[in-house]
Amino acid sequence: MTWDVLSMIGTIAFAISGAIIAMEEEYDILGVYILGIVTAFGGGAIRNLLIGVPVSALWEQGVFFQIALLSITAVYLFPNNLLKHWQKWGNFFDAIGLSAFAIQGAIYAVNMNHPLSAVIVAAVLTGIGGGIIRDLLAGRKPTVLRAEIYAVWAIFAGLMIGLKVVVTPWELYTLFALVTLLRVLSYTFKWKLPSRRLGAH
Repeated sequence: MTWDVLSMIGTIAFAISGAIIAMEEEYDILGVYILGIVTAFGGGAIRNLLIGVPVSALWEQGVFFQIALLSITAVYLFPNNLLKHWQKWGNFFDAIGLSAFAIQGAIYAVNMNHPLSAVIVAAVLTGIGGGIIRDLLAGRKPTVLRAEIYAVWAIFAGLMIGLKVVVTPWELYTLFALVTLLRVLSYTFKWKLPSRRLGAH
């Protein structure tokens, strides 16, 4: 049950974020749907490849594809004056998607009895994979590669689940809320990881 709820939340959040970025870049309607779908399912596809799940498992998620398509359609039909607030809401949806999919990826790896390192990798790739593909296709520098803290929260989720600190459904929902909040705080207050520049500026 928790798995399905997290999958649904992550799918809707990333489908919306992909669709709005496509509209920002002035893609046509087909481009909007493609970017929304790729953002929603890209992270899961990369994870499946790396932890040994057939990629074809994605095609069994018929209901989630329908949910993603409905979410993209709703955003496409949304009035423009409401979409102008995207920067605020877009980051929020991205935080929700990151949190839901990082936890979902970690659970996936734990259920397959993978070691802690694989659980963390699965959490990170599922959480950030769709966003990276979205940003690259939109010709943007991926959020995860900027100094702003992003992937760290997916690593945190993977650690909590891999070390069995978080096990019950309510603990998972609490972790979901916490990771979302940490991500929102990190972009609101511009928390940054150390970065080093080469060359004179």
